[in-house]
Amino acid sequence: MSSFDLRLSTLRRAYLDGTVTPRELITGLRAKAAALDPEFHLFIHLLTEEEIAPFLNRLDEHDVASLPLYGIPFAIKDNIDLAGIETTAACPAFAYTPTESATVVARLVALGAIPLGKTNLDQFATGLNGTRSPYGKCRNSVHSDYPSGGSSAGSSLAVALGVASFALGTDTAGSGRVPAALNNLVGLKPTKGVLSTAGVVPACRTLDCVTFFTATATEASELLALTAQTDPRDAYSRRNPQWNGARAFGKPVTFRFGVPAQPEFDGCAESRALFAKARAMLQAAGGEAVEIDFAPFVEAARLLYQGPWVAERYSVTEELMKTQPDAVLPVIRDVLAQAPGATAVELFRAQYRLQALKAVCDTALDTLDFVLTPTYPRPVTLAELERDPIGANSLLGHYTNFVNLLDYAAVATPTGFMKNGLPWGVTVFGRAFTDQYLLGIADLLQRVSGIACVGNNEIDAAARGAASNDRMHLAVCGAHMQGLPLNRDLLCRDARLVRATRTASSYRLCALPPSADGARRPGMWRVENDGAEIAIEVWEMPSSQFGSFIATVPSPLALGKIEAADGSWITGFLCEPYGVQSAEDITAFGGWRAWLAQAAPPEKREQSV
Repeated sequence: MSSFDLRLSTLRRAYLDGTVTPRELITGLRAKAAALDPEFHLFIHLLTEEEIAPFLNRLDEHDVASLPLYGIPFAIKDNIDLAGIETTAACPAFAYTPTESATVVARLVALGAIPLGKTNLDQFATGLNGTRSPYGKCRNSVHSDYPSGGSSAGSSLAVALGVASFALGTDTAGSGRVPAALNNLVGLKPTKGVLSTAGVVPACRTLDCVTFFTATATEASELLALTAQTDPRDAYSRRNPQWNGARAFGKPVTFRFGVPAQPEFDGCAESRALFAKARAMLQAAGGEAVEIDFAPFVEAARLLYQGPWVAERYSVTEELMKTQPDAVLPVIRDVLAQAPGATAVELFRAQYRLQALKAVCDTALDTLDFVLTPTYPRPVTLAELERDPIGANSLLGHYTNFVNLLDYAAVATPTGFMKNGLPWGVTVFGRAFTDQYLLGIADLLQRVSGIACVGNNEIDAAARGAASNDRMHLAVCGAHMQGLPLNRDLLCRDARLVRATRTASSYRLCALPPSADGARRPGMWRVENDGAEIAIEVWEMPSSQFGSFIATVPSPLALGKIEAADGSWITGFLCEPYGVQSAEDITAFGGWRAWLAQAAPPEKREQSV
């Protein structure tokens, strides 16, 4: 059974029509995993029939439709707890057997998913290549001269090789994104805290994220929506805002995206060409590319391993490093050895520098919907890693190490192949809590690239609404327009003008009677006949500010959907019918500014609202 036959939608149909049962599927997948393991070393522990039986037996109490993930097989990186199964973090001397599953694992099982086993990883999740494990080096799923990528090596292989529908990994510095790119998968690195890390062996606890590996962005969106919950077990858990819910996953319409002004490819002309192609695909799909200075992002990335954050990794392994240093692989030991010399003074200085860099980077993102980068400058071979395990590994993290430090969300997605057949891909990252929007961009890339199987979702894709993120568009037609008195209510909420345009020719405009303070306001309403195009401005506002803004809107004005001249629909001001009855119809002027120009003497015009 190929990897794409295990897509969530495919399995649901197979279960519903009786083509296969969960028991039959799991039996076949366990056999397939056992056959692949000697070559790829993807599992540290494949669950036995006895260990997997309780999960299958539970399904007997439910029908397919009652559980969103009924019978869906998944794999778990072996630094994430599954109750009753040993967790090793790829270090036998560190191993323990948890009595409780990690929160995210327990949630998936409750939804009907079936765990197959614990997957191989770079020891203590320290590495981006998949070769730093006493349980065997993980080679690439496509090309034997290359690594799988890590640290979530086995998890990426489980999905890429068709053993699991999806897999859980972790990502502190790129451990979910790099192996996804190397194995033709989508790798969702969510906003910190959106997925609980309770029951996860920390790498850097303040930065760690649980990740999903899937064949498609659609599946990652569904899994995120099912598992993004606050968790009292996790002190770093964060509430996922409504604008980042399942409905935010949609079809991008128009968008502005950043690209590094001087991207790094470490001399690889093929990677440069593939990145240019991905950029062109987004531009052809309606995106506007904006070149940005990438130096602050790169400087932030260096802090992760060249600064005191290594001490946070060391805090997990300190006892083992002191009492059984030989239990830690030499390359990991060398990375962690610098930690005891780090001081609190250095930590605070690094935090100050990081905060300064974040201010610069946040400003760069402020007028963008996301940033597009390669997932890594170029792939490295197993031979290179053998010769230079630190340098080659560091190269893979050039575009990934900064994301969690700066508190961004990111999705790696495949967009092409190198001439030797090795998968190649890009990463889109953006502000915290824009995960579903970024998955919409990844879905777009999968569709327009034509290299990834997205299934029979064309109808679903067309039916979905527009992708949305942490910003919303608002159409204004009166006193909130640029330069007019109430525009301050937008500016103080960090809104920015997107464009000036007109409505469809289905609206009329009136000047409402003066309010108690003598102010004048317009009212606009939709009509079936005798309508006209009305001048409007479209502003973009942070969604978090919108509630306080609408509280300032007086009756009879209300918010609804306004059709623009280009056929798009935008949230904006409309007037309730009762307000129109005693108002002056000013439709003939085509807009509020035009009416103001004749309605007041010159010295009064800018004071009128």
